[in-house]
Amino acid sequence: MSDAPVVNQPVSIRAEVSLADADTCRFIASCMLHPGGTFFFAHRAQAVGSPLGERLFALPGVANVLIAENVVTINKEPTASWSDLKAAIGGSIRAQVQSGVPAILETYVPIDLQARPNTEVEAIIQELLDQDINVSIASHGGKISIVNFDQGKLYIAMSGGCQGCASSQVTLRQGFEVMVKKIASEVIEIIDTTDHAAGSQPFYSR
Repeated sequence: MSDAPVVNQPVSIRAEVSLADADTCRFIASCMLHPGGTFFFAHRAQAVGSPLGERLFALPGVANVLIAENVVTINKEPTASWSDLKAAIGGSIRAQVQSGVPAILETYVPIDLQARPNTEVEAIIQELLDQDINVSIASHGGKISIVNFDQGKLYIAMSGGCQGCASSQVTLRQGFEVMVKKIASEVIEIIDTTDHAAGSQPFYSR
């Protein structure tokens, strides 16, 4: 029998399907799931040792999982349906919280089965930018460029119409970031180095 305390507090969960990728959905919980940074599981093997990750991969149709603070981002298999998955995912998250067991154990060590040189990771992401992202945002005069990739952190800069545009953060977090983490599990965090205040449409201008 587990010694973990059972948490009886009600847990509400809101699901938001990504506008940029219909196979991606964010599940936002009313409580903290894991405060210790972002964890991305590209496949079931990488989730071994993460109680919440293991629960989610046990559901048919779950392709990969991203856990960060109170948000779980799920990418499903194209053949799976959100109408079938949403309730099951929400139930798994709620059950994990109420079990009292941490979503990710402190002893968890990521299993990196796809370690690649930084230069190769950058090349893959650059191809994504050239073939998809920048083609899409070019119609708005925007562009995303790689500044550096080091120790799992991808530094980028946004220019043109994206510099200073409030919706640029939606493009970055719900579009580019989701797609990057689908193709490059080595990326733990994306850091925007852009000076948005110097853009033609600063965030706080009136």
